[in-house]
Amino acid sequence: MDILSRLHALPLSRFHYRLLALIGLGWLFDAMDTGMVSFVLVTLAKEWGLSAQQSGWVVSIGFVGMALGAVLSGWAADRFGRRNVFAGTMVLYGAATGLCALSPNLAALLFFRFWVGFGLGGQLPVAVSLVSEYAPPKVRGRFIVLLESFWGLGWLAAALASYFLIPKFGWHSAFAAGSVPLLYAFAVWKRLPESVPYLIAAGRAEEAHALVCRLEAESGVAQAAEMIVPAAQKKEKIRLAQLWRPPFARRTLMLWLIWFGIVFSYYGIFTWLPKLLAGQGYSVVKTFEYVLVMILAQLPGYFAAAVLVEKIGRKATLAGFLGACAVCAYCFGQSGSTLEIMLWGSLMSFFNLGAWGVLYTYTPELYPVRFRAFGSGWAGAVGRIGGIVAPMVVAGMSGSGGFARIFVMFAAVLAAVVVAQLCAAVSAWLLREAFRAWRVRSALAEGEF
Repeated sequence: MDILSRLHALPLSRFHYRLLALIGLGWLFDAMDTGMVSFVLVTLAKEWGLSAQQSGWVVSIGFVGMALGAVLSGWAADRFGRRNVFAGTMVLYGAATGLCALSPNLAALLFFRFWVGFGLGGQLPVAVSLVSEYAPPKVRGRFIVLLESFWGLGWLAAALASYFLIPKFGWHSAFAAGSVPLLYAFAVWKRLPESVPYLIAAGRAEEAHALVCRLEAESGVAQAAEMIVPAAQKKEKIRLAQLWRPPFARRTLMLWLIWFGIVFSYYGIFTWLPKLLAGQGYSVVKTFEYVLVMILAQLPGYFAAAVLVEKIGRKATLAGFLGACAVCAYCFGQSGSTLEIMLWGSLMSFFNLGAWGVLYTYTPELYPVRFRAFGSGWAGAVGRIGGIVAPMVVAGMSGSGGFARIFVMFAAVLAAVVVAQLCAAVSAWLLREAFRAWRVRSALAEGEF
């Protein structure tokens, strides 16, 4: 067997779980920083006297950086290695988050938040590519969803840090806590193995062979006597146009639509949720408590998706979770009591984050290794456009009666994504059936002659 076949034939072992934990902690820090902003906004807007539009920009500017970071890091990871880019982006957003705590005014804060977003957006597609390339094919979907579950833990960490730090020490302390990834980045760079497919593509087959031999020894598998390098694929310059050529064009279109819709809804909802609840008359502490409970509901959502993604498939699980989230978002906006807010908010969180896990599983599987990170990066970048737009839309809709309207809007966006996904599935089925019927007719006609 060649090197890649040997890698994929490895049994599930402690190495795979160590890899998941190592990358997952980086994912946790990413989510922690993203979530921290939503809690900081409640206090920051009051202290600095920010308007709704200015508060919206504190969130949106990060997504501008995320979009650029996702595109460029995908390109960089395919050229300079997954590990180097993963660690480098962690250093960038850790340092920028720490500088946010020192921001003297809104302009400085927006500048640092841009670079935080650049690092955050750059890390995510690289992390997915690494886990996807190492996980055994039979459990790859489950592993990606489990990786995404660290996002829920990161939001939980953000909620806990904000709950204990912000009321006592102010919003600066939350950003200071968000600089912890600076220390973790060096451990990642030393302990995280480089991607085997990348090493082969970069002409470093001896390193790839030695790495797979070590993993075989750890797993109790007989080591290969000789190094067999997979057949080299024709090198080509990676361009955006490649994503829009058959057979990738239809996949890219649907991916971009789904990414836009889910990012728009998620960040529009959860980055504004503490401030929206505060606007409904709840105290800062109570708001943090309610959001904390809703965040906890994310974790079983991930685990449910991890099971279903292997049982009923990626598409069915994704459509089901997004559809359920649309219903919950609508009901959340109509809630008239604390109990209803907690119930529908928790269910909304459950289904939305489960859908995220499936999407991260599904995305890298649709592109070949040579531009997997590039394609995943572009999908994430288009999604970040939704993250840029959503906070500004929510800011414009906030005010008297805005709470219900905002969540009706999110429900409509999620429902539209589901409808588009179902229409694509039906059209693909009709085309397959039409082609099959044509082949049958052609075969019968040839038989008559």
